[in-house]
Parts: sequence; structure tokens; C-alpha cells
Amino acid sequence: MAFKDDRSSELPLKEIPGDLGLPVLGPISDRYHYNYFQGHAEFIKSHTEEYNSTVFRMNLLLAELINVPDPKVIVLADAVSFPILFDHSKVWKKDVLIGNYVPSTSFTGGYKVSAYLDPSDEKHGKLKSLYLDLFASIHHKTIQVSQTCFTALFDNLEMDVAVKGEANFNTYSDDMAFNLLLRVFFDIDPTNLGNKGPTMMRKWLTIQFHTILTLGLPKWLSWVEDALFHSFPCPSFLVKSDYQKIYDVVYASSTPIFDEAKKLGLSKEETCHNLVFMSGANAYAGLRPLFRAVMKWLYLGGEKLHKDLVDEIRAVVKSEGGVVTIAALEKMPLTKSVVFEILRMEPSAPHQYARAREDMVISSHAASYQVKKGEVLFGYLPLAIRDPKIFENPNEFIGTRFMGEEGEKLLKYGNWFNERQTVDPIPENKQCAGKNIALLLSRLTVVEFFLRYDTFTAEIGKNYTGSTVTVKTLIKATSSN
Repeated sequence: MAFKDDRSSELPLKEIPGDLGLPVLGPISDRYHYNYFQGHAEFIKSHTEEYNSTVFRMNLLLAELINVPDPKVIVLADAVSFPILFDHSKVWKKDVLIGNYVPSTSFTGGYKVSAYLDPSDEKHGKLKSLYLDLFASIHHKTIQVSQTCFTALFDNLEMDVAVKGEANFNTYSDDMAFNLLLRVFFDIDPTNLGNKGPTMMRKWLTIQFHTILTLGLPKWLSWVEDALFHSFPCPSFLVKSDYQKIYDVVYASSTPIFDEAKKLGLSKEETCHNLVFMSGANAYAGLRPLFRAVMKWLYLGGEKLHKDLVDEIRAVVKSEGGVVTIAALEKMPLTKSVVFEILRMEPSAPHQYARAREDMVISSHAASYQVKKGEVLFGYLPLAIRDPKIFENPNEFIGTRFMGEEGEKLLKYGNWFNERQTVDPIPENKQCAGKNIALLLSRLTVVEFFLRYDTFTAEIGKNYTGSTVTVKTLIKATSSN
């Protein structure tokens, strides 16, 4: 499903701008500015202004030069150029999950998992089909399981606010997200991992993907962080024991997906390694920042938004007999719009990549550019999804943005799940297989929260894992609502 720009033939063909600097020194300089001196957003934004172009070249050196012999990438930072990343007739998705760096398969039992495969690979189609079947089979129980998990989360927040005067949302939410996924995906009791599963998974993710982390240390200590995190790959044996424990409980689960995999000629071992990666590196790594973003932007949306959400949510649930159902969620246009706007303001996967399958021309709003076969395209979603030529007041959180006929037209620019919101995940594309589950869980977070509370206050911060939310007050629902 190629993205068509009707004006592309009318646009001037230009050279892609970008000063890559000297060999070795240029990539290192860009890495320091990108990770430490400016930060990702400011680095990309400053270059779009310097080159007066939302398409430009930069060095993306995620690890040492030995493992990344060619750090050059082409940045796409607008709504017109970005969707070329989804045109699988023109781009190749093999080994570009995190750009030009590929962790060792020793982290996944020696198997190359589906996230690193191109959709043209037969094995990718088989595994993606398994994921989609899994998500379809669990949809009916997701609400009930989630409600139990949210109740425990809110109870913990209330207790800490009452005792300590504040509650760290991240701590409880991160653990809840992992335990929820275990229960929903595989019917696994988290106590099977001694309630240490979330910590084990975070260690495995950190060691495997440390090259894309930035700790936020003082700039004068950037050389320390660079030496520890961005100069060499960490060995998988550091987390082998933790990974094996998670693998074993999934392997021992009775999920029917293993029977389906066998019919497709996939071994139980390979399927299980893929399930662990999907659950951890895709689902859990996506839900952690998503749940935080929901709470962050709900708070920043203000009390007027809270009241409007309370009125909509409680009225719909009351009309449905007091039960939260998928049908009820579909009758909440403001809730749906708020979730879409949260995804626009703070997408869980801000970086998306592809490699040119052939020589081709890509277009931005202002010009067209020649791309050579094999070049890596780096889509920077935080700017593309705030394109001022598409979104009015793009840096402002507007909860009603996606409501009504005009608001729904904007959803084709919602590239928050590695595809446009208007496209469904299928075996032949790289869209997140759990897109609909993620949307469901996001809406449930909003609904369950405002069924229980009228409003809340919080303190918003940021660390190397993303946004931080410290809840200060929770105002319980009044009987009049």
C-alpha cells in the first residue's frame, strides 16, 4: 500500500543535504551531539532548520564502527516522506529494527526472530499469522484480566499517596504491564517467576538494546556513558539465566499457538523464542512508555478534559448496564480521540527504519530526492507526527483533535504502530501485530481510571527510560457523577 503524493512530479529534484564530516570523526561527533550535547529531538530539529529540509543525511552510530561499518542514514521528518517506510515494494525491512545495528542472536536462543525479518520472508508471514491468531483469540478476555490488574495498580497508588503523600506511577505500572501480558497472552501466573519477571525482562532488554539508551548524565560525563553504553555490545551471558526462566514458563504454557506453529513447520523452540521476543521487546517495551504517556497527557490535559471524559465514560458504561465492553468503548469518541492524541504527542516507538530496495525518488512537502539502493532510511516520528503542514497547533495537546469527520481524516497520518492507523496488521506488513490490543489497553486505562476517579494531580519528569509520572492526589469519583 504505497503512499502517493500527487504533487511529487511537480516538485524540484534536489540533492539530499547533510554534512557527514570526516570519516570516523564525523560519526563520533554526530553521536555525541545526538545522544548527549543536544539530544535526539533537538539534534534532528536543528538540522531540519539548518538545511531548511525535513529530509537530510546524518550519521547514526549506535555502536562501535566495527559493528556498524556504514553509519550513514537518511532522516525523514515530515508526514509526506515518512510513509515510504511502509511501502514494502520499495523498502527492505530485514535487520533494521533499531537502525544499522543488529544485536547477536544469542539473546534469542540462536534464532533470528520475526522482528528482524522482511515481510517477503516466508517465516515472517508464518510467525506474524501466529501472533495475529493469538491476539484474536485473547481479545474476549483482555478487558476482564486488565480490570483486575488496573484495580491492583490503583490500590497501590492510593496506598502510597495516603502514606507517603505521593506515588511513583512508573514503578507499579511497569510491573503491572508485564504481569498483565503474561496473564493475557499465555494464562501464566506471574508468581511462576517469583514475581521477578518484570525485573528479569527489563535486564534482558537493557543489555540487548543498550546502544539506543541515553542515561542523561551531565554533559561532562558523556564520555563515560559513551564508553559504557555505545562503544561495544554487551554479551548475552549476562542475562542468559533471566531469559531462560522467562522462556521456560512460556514454553511450559498450554497456549494453542504451539500446535498451530507445528502445522506450519515451525519448531516449538523457535516459536517460543519468537513469543518471548514479541512479548518483551515488542509488547512490554511498547506498553511501558504507553501507560506512562497516557497518565502524563491526561494530567496535562487538565480538569476540563477530565470532566468531559468522566461524563462520556460513565454515561456510556451506565447505558451498557454498568459493564465495560468492547462495544461500549466504541461509543466513546472523546476517549478514542484522546488516546490517538496521546500517541501523536508521545509515540512509543519514535524511531522507524528501512533500507531502500531499489534506486528511487522520495518526496517531502517541498522537494523530491534521489535515494540509492541499500541506503538506510531513518524515520523520526516525533517530528513527522507533529508536521505543522498537517496538524494545526502541532505541539499542543488537543484531546478532541481526532473527533468528527475532519478529525478522522487525520488518522491516515497516525503512524504510531509502524504503519498508518487506517491500515490493519497483516502477515504481509510490518505493522505491530498487537496494534488493536495496544489501543484497547490504552482506552481501558482511561476508562478504568475515570470510572474510579474524578481527577488527579501529578508531577511530570523524564529519565533515560522516558517520561516519569509521580501521582500527588487522587480524587475519588463522587456519587453525583
